[in-house]
Amino acid sequence: MLADYKEDIYHCLKCGACRVSYEAFAPICPSGTKYGFDSHYAVGRVELARALLEGRLEIDSDMMRRVYSCTSCGGCDEQCNPAVGISPLRIIEEIKFEAVEKGLIPPEVRDFLKSVSIHGNPYLQPQGERGNWAADSGFEAYSSQENLYYVGCVGSYDERGRRLAKTVGDLLAAAGLSFGILGEREICDGNEVNRVGERGLFQFLAEQNISLFRELGVRKIITLSPHSYHAIRNDYVKYGGDFEVLHYTQAIQRMVHEKKIVPKKPIHKTVTFHDPCFLGRHNNEYQAPRSILECIPEMRLIEMERNRRNAFCCGGGGGNFFTDVLGSGKWSPNRIRVREAYERGADVLAVSCPNCRNMLEDGMRVEELEGKIAVRDVAEILKESCA
Repeated sequence: MLADYKEDIYHCLKCGACRVSYEAFAPICPSGTKYGFDSHYAVGRVELARALLEGRLEIDSDMMRRVYSCTSCGGCDEQCNPAVGISPLRIIEEIKFEAVEKGLIPPEVRDFLKSVSIHGNPYLQPQGERGNWAADSGFEAYSSQENLYYVGCVGSYDERGRRLAKTVGDLLAAAGLSFGILGEREICDGNEVNRVGERGLFQFLAEQNISLFRELGVRKIITLSPHSYHAIRNDYVKYGGDFEVLHYTQAIQRMVHEKKIVPKKPIHKTVTFHDPCFLGRHNNEYQAPRSILECIPEMRLIEMERNRRNAFCCGGGGGNFFTDVLGSGKWSPNRIRVREAYERGADVLAVSCPNCRNMLEDGMRVEELEGKIAVRDVAEILKESCA
């Protein structure tokens, strides 16, 4: 309930620190950067929450379109917490929860939730096709192996996500890691469901996953997506989930360090890395992907102006990867981010998230930068160097 956050809501100083990264002195909020109105920044959304608390405003679908353009990137928390000590994102997500409870959500969000509720995934695809990504891969079904490799909905159904899921699996297998997959038994992790405020459905998915993991004796999980990593590592704890969870870059970093994966082929490229919000800001993992890239012979790694905790979101978080409430246009976050990488002089914009991969690759094409900069996942770059 919003009333639980009253103290935080009233502690907002309206200083606007949530707008800009003061280390990079550059915009930090994706929706605010795109639209420019206070109601698209955390400072305005906290004021909306105050108006709701005081009865000066009622939730309606028009207001919620503005709220749902929030990508849950956590940039506002990163800038606000040191100065004031509140978490604007928790307040914003509480507004979403109340909107879901009242049925006052945009049609795109409603359709996304309906798809997950009925089909178990946002792609409206049959559960029986969930394991098709691993066809002819040789990956074994999980049955007491040391690790469960969990690929999530994007890795299971999205064309580009499937290729990435297999690439990561190939690296794990080549390193001799003991792992199995769930295939058609895998269940949506629910992170995006939670981020848009449908906590009942999220709890259902979390409890289903926890029950399945326990039934199979799973103790260690490696995820393809930072979104899955965040949900299973942090949010499942509330429902009794107690697992050792690694993002694939963390697992591969260890194997590179142990010389189980040895990149040999030089890659003469200048590469910059885009920090995924749910790996970086939400889980404080900035080094693992960079450590992998730093091991590639002859590769030059450079940083964009906005990096690590001050990185700029690709625009796909908070369910926007599926709902696209944030919308398109020149000032869309994915296009801004690709331009930033290109102007920095990078040949390759490296990512470690299937959502970021798709968002930024689409941004590159709309910006007509094909042939000038490539978007590639860390795992793809590493596999090329190991070939």
